[in-house]
Amino acid sequence: MRVTRVYTKTGDAGETSLVDGSRVGKDDLRVAAYGDVDELNSVLGLARAGNEEPEIGAILERLQNDLFIVGADLATPMGTAVPRVGAEMIADLEGLIDRLLEELEPLKEFILPSGTVVGSTIHLARTVARRAERVVVALGRREEINPAALIYLNRISDLLFVLARAANKRAGVTETAANFSQRKK
Repeated sequence: MRVTRVYTKTGDAGETSLVDGSRVGKDDLRVAAYGDVDELNSVLGLARAGNEEPEIGAILERLQNDLFIVGADLATPMGTAVPRVGAEMIADLEGLIDRLLEELEPLKEFILPSGTVVGSTIHLARTVARRAERVVVALGRREEINPAALIYLNRISDLLFVLARAANKRAGVTETAANFSQRKK
C-alpha cells in the first residue's frame, strides 16, 4: 500500500467511509471502537519508544501489528472480507499471559499502576484497551460484530496488566500496594 495523500476532504462534513464503502458519522460507535483501538496502538508505540528490554519490545510490536487486524475488523461490517480476529490470536495472548505469570509473584493485594515509565505506559495502554472493550460491547448491542474482536480486547487488557508488571520487575522496580487506609484529616 502506498499513501500518496493524507487529506481527502471526504470527511469535512463529519462523515467517514467504512471498509465496505458505506458512510457513517464520525461519532458512530463503530468509528469510536476502531478509534480507541488506534489510540491503544499509539500508546503501545509510546511504550516501545521508551523500552530497552528486547522481549518486551517484541511483544509490544506484535501487539501493535495485531491491533491493525482488530481495527480493520471493527471498521468493517460483517459480510465484507477483511482480515478478522480469530481464535488463534486470542490463544496467543493467553499463552503470553501464562508465560509471563510464571516469572511474577502472585498478587496478594491491589497495586498502583506505576513503576517505570515503560511499565506505567503499559498500564495506561491497559486502560485504553478497557475503554475500547466497553465501546465494542455497546457496538455489539447495536449491530453484528465479530465476537472474537471483543474477546481479543478483553484478553489484551489482561496481558497488558501482566506485561506492565513484568516490565517493572525486569527493571528492578518493586510494585507499590494500594493503600485503602483512611487518610488523616
